[in-house]
Amino acid sequence: MADKKNTFENSLKDLEKIVRRLEEGESSLEESLKLFEDGVKLSRECQERLNQAERRIEVLMKDENGNPFLQTIEPTDLREEREPKIKKRIVFDDEDDEESPF
Repeated sequence: MADKKNTFENSLKDLEKIVRRLEEGESSLEESLKLFEDGVKLSRECQERLNQAERRIEVLMKDENGNPFLQTIEPTDLREEREPKIKKRIVFDDEDDEESPF
């Protein structure tokens, strides 16, 4: 996996291969753990690349006349940490156990 050019597409393909191998269930415990670790690493790399692409797209702005323009940014600006977006959390109230469908 390491000999290919390290692109988003190649990382995603490698991640898909890992998922398939884990789903087959034919690997030993140690091999499965190694595959899982590699998968988590690839997943994080892919997510970071997507985040960078999103930030690059967000740079497309409008000027005072409403005309779109592209602002030049440095690669280091793309690496800034962002807070994760939490869409919705479901909280179950323990007092209503009788009504819970679970």
